[in-house]
Amino acid sequence: MFSNMPPITKALLIANALVFVLQQLLGDAMFSPFMLWPLGNGGMDAMTSGAGLFDSQTFMPWQLLTYAFLHANLMHVGFNMLALVMFGSPLEYTWGNRRFLTYYLVCVVGAGLCQLVVASWLSGRGLAYPTIGASGGVFGLLFAYGLLFPNQRVMLLIPPIPMKARTLVIVYGAIELLLGASGLQPGVAHFAHLGGMLFGWLLIRYWRGQPPFGRKGPRRPRIVR
Repeated sequence: MFSNMPPITKALLIANALVFVLQQLLGDAMFSPFMLWPLGNGGMDAMTSGAGLFDSQTFMPWQLLTYAFLHANLMHVGFNMLALVMFGSPLEYTWGNRRFLTYYLVCVVGAGLCQLVVASWLSGRGLAYPTIGASGGVFGLLFAYGLLFPNQRVMLLIPPIPMKARTLVIVYGAIELLLGASGLQPGVAHFAHLGGMLFGWLLIRYWRGQPPFGRKGPRRPRIVR
């Protein structure tokens, strides 16, 4: 399976795995400059109490990419990488390497921007915390998979229920919106997940020349999956 995996998906999988191993060996504090920190973070320690290791961290532009290669634990990275392979491989085969990588990175950055707004607002209320994980990019892949292969059946892990990809996208989107708006599951970047889906939707519409990016005038033939 690994040998048949398309190159960009394989490279992302390897990069995330290597960074996770380094996190376990060196500790999270070594990677704190690469986590996504809120704008105007007041030096609050969001991951340890009294250690002072995160006190000086603040937002830097590169964090909009680097945060997506860091994970909290084995389950976190495991589920994200499983979804990356499950949804990323068919998308890369369909789009090609360059377009797939562009889409994934746009979703990662878009998810980071949405989470940055939310986290910066919480920072003003004394609830600053860093964001890590590839989930924003993965949710963007999930959205694209549901859009391109809406009737493809997929199997959830928890609970093990088969459903169409289109249904899966709707269900996950609704759950993330509910949890993000209600605060029922704190500590999870729900708005980053939604941001990945939103920016994925916008990019696909841009590629297809659809509103709000479509030009006025006669419609020209354009085939973009």
